Amino acid sequence: MASHDPFPRTFVAKYLGRRDARGLWGIKHTRQPVDDMVAEARALKPGATLPFLKLQVSPEGVTVSEMPQNTNPNFEAGLFPIDSISYGVQDLVYTRVFAMIYVRDSTNVFENHPFECHAFVCDSRQNARALTLALASAFQEFSKAVKEQGCDKKPRKFAIDLRSAEEIQADLDGNPADHSEA
Repeated sequence: MASHDPFPRTFVAKYLGRRDARGLWGIKHTRQPVDDMVAEARALKPGATLPFLKLQVSPEGVTVSEMPQNTNPNFEAGLFPIDSISYGVQDLVYTRVFAMIYVRDSTNVFENHPFECHAFVCDSRQNARALTLALASAFQEFSKAVKEQGCDKKPRKFAIDLRSAEEIQADLDGNPADHSEA
């Protein structure tokens, strides 16, 4: 694998929000939540803004903090630990959107739904893709560190979807294309 920029990698994005996800990974579990969040964002009153945030991606996870110009306090700041993120993808309909499924520790999954889809709007499709790739690299680094430590505890499984929008759409339509691993 080619060398990448050092961690942490920093991105600026607007926070669409969070919704329950119905599963651990797969675009089928981020599609509806992203559609709902985009519809809600489009329905904002004139002058209302989405939270303007800084995302730092590292092998520890994704750290969310506000940009100095942010005027909307409706977001969850802090670290989303890498071993609690199960999936990350650049959305295929809204290609400037990066979505991730976060698994919240929950003692009672019937009262507190454990899977959360968090979505962020980047300033370009390229930056949404770069954010997805940075998380993939962070997962690789994290996995390598876990293996080197020889931990008995197996890390949670995770997935980053690096397929093209066409391949993802074919899969959603039930026409599996050739899915060569990235």
